[in-house]
Amino acid sequence: MAKKNNTKEKSIEETLWQSCDKLRGSVEPAEYKHVVLGLIFLKFASDKFEQRKKELIEGGQEKYGERKEFYAMKNVFFLEDISRWNYIIKNAKQNDISLKIDTALNTIEKGNPSLKGALPDNYFSRLALDKTKLASLLDTINDIDTLKDNGQDIIGRVYEYFLGKFALKESSGKGKGEFYTPKTIVNLIAELIEPYKGIIYDPCCGTGGMFVQSIKFIENHQGTKKEVSIYGQENTPTTYKLAKMNLAIRGISSNLGEKHADTFANDQHKDLKADYIMANPPFNLKDWRGENELLDDPRWMGYEVPPKSNANYGWILNMVSKLSENGVAGFILANGALSGGGEEYKIRKKLIENNLVEAIIIIPRNTFYTTDISVTLWVLNKNKKQRTAHINSIDKNYRNREKEILFMDLRRWGSEYEKKYVQLTEQDITKVALNYHNWQQTDFESTYKDIPEFCKSASFEEIEANHFSLVPSKYIEFVDKDSGIDFDTEMKRIQKDFKTLLQEEKDSQDQLINAFKVLGYEL
Repeated sequence: MAKKNNTKEKSIEETLWQSCDKLRGSVEPAEYKHVVLGLIFLKFASDKFEQRKKELIEGGQEKYGERKEFYAMKNVFFLEDISRWNYIIKNAKQNDISLKIDTALNTIEKGNPSLKGALPDNYFSRLALDKTKLASLLDTINDIDTLKDNGQDIIGRVYEYFLGKFALKESSGKGKGEFYTPKTIVNLIAELIEPYKGIIYDPCCGTGGMFVQSIKFIENHQGTKKEVSIYGQENTPTTYKLAKMNLAIRGISSNLGEKHADTFANDQHKDLKADYIMANPPFNLKDWRGENELLDDPRWMGYEVPPKSNANYGWILNMVSKLSENGVAGFILANGALSGGGEEYKIRKKLIENNLVEAIIIIPRNTFYTTDISVTLWVLNKNKKQRTAHINSIDKNYRNREKEILFMDLRRWGSEYEKKYVQLTEQDITKVALNYHNWQQTDFESTYKDIPEFCKSASFEEIEANHFSLVPSKYIEFVDKDSGIDFDTEMKRIQKDFKTLLQEEKDSQDQLINAFKVLGYEL
């Protein structure tokens, strides 16, 4: 059951939302996120620059403080004076501050080839923002320490938060869940599939957050990003640019394809074989097969053509086709993919018969900003046979797991944050990963056991008897046979949602009344 976190400190996202809301009237809400992300990038780049400059000074190399190569060697962008955050803040109240921001961004892009086409072009000048409101927003961003937790995907988090906050319809018809995957979920995927060395691929990379967090995971485990190669693809033009921006600012080399493109209609990495796949595809993506219907696509070879209804099994088969001979994939899907009929049933049955499904893990509700549904983490493994593998300087002895699948249910796990969201704790992640790896090992009989309401190692025969359903509750023993969900917890969640909705309605009514009052008409 989720545990309460009583901290009252505002999140970065909430603080920025409140500051951005002051722009109301001078800019459309749909633009808020682009205004903020351009400025956050500028602040982040400047903070990294100043950090490196301080290192040079403290190391007795002050004379190299204005030499570009001494920044490039540490994957830090060298910034001209007019592109530095302190220059922007110093001129925040000037009439031409919008032009100065555009000039700063343009100068950074020109001086750094990895950012080509990624940054806004004369964006702030075109918006013609009220200079007082813009100055206020700059002050808010000035107070953000972008380096406090270098593992945070600030760009992805802010983008996703704003999408949810303004109830934007950008994902209408595209499913939900795209752009930003919560840090704790990425950490869990990384702890399970252990992407220390080789090729990492994300077929729907959004703002690049999956890569940012996985590289942080590698570095936290004494690995190096030099030993991994990043490949990704993104369909939305603005999001593709954000991904390039997000990765470039962190010195992460990547191949996101020649352009933004639909993964199904225009695969940018046709011949790729990845050692690790990490993904959070849009949930239940509609109308994905297009006019040519992708009937003869080689990615479906040996399987049924994925159903038109949604792209869930299209994503699965795309990832299966990209796995190397020992490749492992960890990805998030809506729960409906666990038990669908028709073509979904046929594909799922064959995936199980082909010994590709390794683990199915139910994630807590309210994990994502843009949807409150419970989702599933799938782990696929191209090689479940007995073997020894060298993982991060350690030899691991894997037993043969070809006729078994591990199920775990985490719906009662996690800790509450920001009043309505739930995130897995470090202890949760450690426990789940340890349980999974114990189950994989040759000595599993002494380290792993089935635990009611948590985990179950199911045999092929059990799964076949359940018509190849991958719903964990069909295998894991529950004391409460209904659903494994605590009634009081669910009612409190619903109570909070209604309380928020009622307050927002009241705020809207108050704003309308005040608007008429200003015009001299009482309601």
